[in-house]
Amino acid sequence: MAVDRVPVLKRCRSLGLEPMYLGIDKKSKRTLTRSNRKMSEYALQLREKQKAKFIYGVLEKPFRNYYKKADRMKGMTGSNLMILLERRLDNVIFRMAFARTRREARQIVDHKQVLVNGKCINIPSYLIKAGDVIEIKEKCKGSQRYKDILEVTGGRLVPAWLDVDQENLKGEVKSLPTREEIDVPVDEMLIVELYSK
Repeated sequence: MAVDRVPVLKRCRSLGLEPMYLGIDKKSKRTLTRSNRKMSEYALQLREKQKAKFIYGVLEKPFRNYYKKADRMKGMTGSNLMILLERRLDNVIFRMAFARTRREARQIVDHKQVLVNGKCINIPSYLIKAGDVIEIKEKCKGSQRYKDILEVTGGRLVPAWLDVDQENLKGEVKSLPTREEIDVPVDEMLIVELYSK
């Protein structure tokens, strides 16, 4: 399996991203010095795609598949793409504040600690639907790991489309997110332009 081993803060700097979008509180002390050359249209489009891939932790091939799926759906392709990425199980665990970062959420899902509608799911890219009930397995709930996580993520704002009971590490998807409810700093129209060439 391919693994992105680039240091997170370094990657954030190069993409012009705030680390808080990844659930990281650190600030990079270094600033990236860019030359005053104007970025080409292609460079801007590529950067937006890299940003989306980096934030959600998706590699190129699955990302292209999400784009194709979004293109076949009704409505705006760009909005559909962002909604598909937001519906990934690892992202939903992160949004429910059951993990500090999306990478940690992915690991939690991989380690078979998540139940969706009572069934154990260990696929981070599993797409949740409206009405799904997501919870952490009973035997894992009391572990020190989740106490530490809840201590850190306690004040995190949970999106309106999710209903979360943090005491019992359980949540429900009230409805699918709309583009307005997704606070990711990505201009999805540039990604659509890039792929539609």
